[in-house]
Amino acid sequence: MGRSSTPGEGTRPRVRHAGQLGWDDGLYDDDPSAGPEGGRGDSGSGDRDRPGPGRSERRRQSHRRGKRRILRWIAWVLVVAILGAGAAGYLWYEHLNSNLRKGHRSAGNSAAKKAAPNAAGQTPLNILLIGSDSRNSKENLKLGGSKASVGAKPLADVQMLLHVSADRKNASVVSIPRDTRVDIPKCVDPDTGHESPATNALINESLGRGGPGCTLDTWEQLTGVYIDHWVMVDFAGVVAMADAVGGADVCVKHNVYDIPKPNVPGGSYLKLTEGTHKIKGKKALQWLRTRHAFESDIGRAKAQHMYLNSVIRELKSQNAFTDTGRLMDLAETATKSLQVSEEIGSVKKLFDLGMQLKGVPMDKINMLTMPRIADSQDDNHVLPKPVAADKLWALLRDDESLDPKDRKTSGKKDKGPAAAAPASLDVTVVNGTGADGQVPTGGRATGVQDILRSEGFTKATASTVPGSALTTAVTYPKDSGAQGKSDALSIAEALGMPTSAVKVSTDVETLTLTVGSDWRTGKTYPKQAADDDDPLKGTEAVNGSEKDACMDVYWPYRF
Repeated sequence: MGRSSTPGEGTRPRVRHAGQLGWDDGLYDDDPSAGPEGGRGDSGSGDRDRPGPGRSERRRQSHRRGKRRILRWIAWVLVVAILGAGAAGYLWYEHLNSNLRKGHRSAGNSAAKKAAPNAAGQTPLNILLIGSDSRNSKENLKLGGSKASVGAKPLADVQMLLHVSADRKNASVVSIPRDTRVDIPKCVDPDTGHESPATNALINESLGRGGPGCTLDTWEQLTGVYIDHWVMVDFAGVVAMADAVGGADVCVKHNVYDIPKPNVPGGSYLKLTEGTHKIKGKKALQWLRTRHAFESDIGRAKAQHMYLNSVIRELKSQNAFTDTGRLMDLAETATKSLQVSEEIGSVKKLFDLGMQLKGVPMDKINMLTMPRIADSQDDNHVLPKPVAADKLWALLRDDESLDPKDRKTSGKKDKGPAAAAPASLDVTVVNGTGADGQVPTGGRATGVQDILRSEGFTKATASTVPGSALTTAVTYPKDSGAQGKSDALSIAEALGMPTSAVKVSTDVETLTLTVGSDWRTGKTYPKQAADDDDPLKGTEAVNGSEKDACMDVYWPYRF
């Protein structure tokens, strides 16, 4: 039986199994020297007469011990709480990562080279934004299309290149209309391993020939711009993202209702009254899909640019780039809605990507649609406008702003190594003059071969295999590097061609001059009128600061 350590006090029962319960039975002993049975020391009453601390001192010691135990208990609680929070944070992070769907950056035929860093070690950032029209899910089918479209290969109906300058002071967005006829390179489908041969077709077909990586390869071949990443979204993803943002302001100059008309099937069913509206969810998808009421795919691209500008303004006004809670909400939706190229397939990398736009002022964001001409083979299709489109791609390759007043004026660019002697260069000349749908000019490759030889390129040789090019171009093999580029530039200079005509390619084994439809006859490369090769003319440009931008409505779709 327990005993009191204080004379005159009765016995006090001890707590059974106190240690097993996590309690310290010593809390019930006033004297730190009390033995296991409440006595003094190891010999019990034998040491009873030994001097010891007084009663008040023993109480003070006990009080201090109690405080120390409480502090230890609080510390353990904090440790557990911190570890628990860390574990929860880790699980949440892994949950977001597991939401992401990833794919190969390229479909096997990417040729463009990444730009060299600036003095601060920064490089431009280029991201290809792809909107898929896939109806191969219940959600997407419900939002648009017919059952007959289920199972079909998806088309890349929206294609935009987001370019953020190396110094992160300006950004550009360039759209290519879905019905643009281009050369699509050979692509290998990463999911099935099926190889699609190179072809000349509408650019939106590239997605079905090798996934987003094939669309990226097609853009790189067309523009010569190195594209770092792609991001793809489908109908359901657009709706989810629009809801997560909370809406964006859009404007129409007339009442609009985009419904099927006689001989014009299809429609987005967008219905808005004249003026400004905040749209989200399904209404946002309708806005982005509206084509007939905005007159064409070109009008649709302009409406998409207005919407994107509005979304960026909305996110900035919400402090979404700095508000952690807001970012988490957006991250949850984004990771479920987007498919991304594998090298940015984590929440952190997507977050870092989003931060690239944080400091870009709205008035330094410019969006436009590629300069184009009608396709002579089909009036419903378009082609990149000769010279003007090449100049636009050159601006992006050189990391120049689309706003002329913001273009760099400092110093000359590094031209790379000196070109080899003309007489030492093997140059293949290809007749591509039939690209515009007309009969190719007979003997054109031989004719230009002779022009090159007269300029000192004595090893120029005409190819008997026909090609196809709207615009005359000089291409060099990817593995020839900077020397290949310098040699190609020397050919262009000798013929009076713009530097934008020089491109890298994985489809050539030697320097190749493809004579395009723009140079059917004559010994001198044709000069373009100054206003005809303006890369920004007729591109429906929209600046991010234009809060009052408003869409025209084609009269049959007004109500």
